Amino acid sequence: MAVSSALPAGVGLGLRGPHVPRILADAPAVPFFELLTDNHLAAGGAPRYQAEAIAASYPVTLHGVGMSLGSIDPLDRDYVGRVRALARATSAVSVSEHLSFIGCDGYYANDLLPLPWTEEALDHVARRIRQAQDLLGRKLLIENITAYVRYADAALSEIGFLSELCHRTGCGLLIDINNAYVNAVNHGEDAAAWLDAVPWERVGEIHVAGHRLANDLLIDTHDGPVSGAVLALLTGIAPLARHLPVLLEWDHRLPTWETLAAEAARVAERWHGAGGSLAA
Repeated sequence: MAVSSALPAGVGLGLRGPHVPRILADAPAVPFFELLTDNHLAAGGAPRYQAEAIAASYPVTLHGVGMSLGSIDPLDRDYVGRVRALARATSAVSVSEHLSFIGCDGYYANDLLPLPWTEEALDHVARRIRQAQDLLGRKLLIENITAYVRYADAALSEIGFLSELCHRTGCGLLIDINNAYVNAVNHGEDAAAWLDAVPWERVGEIHVAGHRLANDLLIDTHDGPVSGAVLALLTGIAPLARHLPVLLEWDHRLPTWETLAAEAARVAERWHGAGGSLAA
């Protein structure tokens, strides 16, 4: 079953606090904004007010890191309930989470930890996604993460794992091209081939972001412009996914609004004028 998106097929932006006054004052022509779910879960306060104010004028999505879908700890029903309340308060078009876990037995890593691509992990995460979707009353989009290690006992490919999750749960996918590129370079793989294998009929949104090289390792930093290599991959998937919305993430070393808007325009120019093959 194909996943449809009610978002405009343009380049949206992640909402960050320093830019909110400018957005509310000037109403820039941004197709949609992404809210980092975990920043807005409190029932009141400035972040919640800002989220609802933006949502009154723009389509918004929720993108979370705290659901810990891969953990063996019980799913935090209170957390999922607060996500559901935020989604209702903002009329969120979609809710997304990561294929990861963030801790176990009360210990938290402050990072998105990868899962082994095994049948056991697949069964476990599929149950968790179905439970979370039942509590939310909607389908989730699941994002591929940056993984700096791989498990030796993986029986499935990452794409095979993601595809089977969609089949078993009805969830959709959020494909982060920067994550795919960083993983491919770090592990000596082919990012274009990875993207070519994605079941694009299941994808509801695309992410792009910046990365940095540190000690011969690419790090997913979200602190600068999108690289030429990632933009080339974005261009390459256009024949398969031009109808999908793209989200530019810039979370650290925040630029001025003018710089962020210019970067979104650069990505949009490549996306809307894209053509060719994944090998381009």
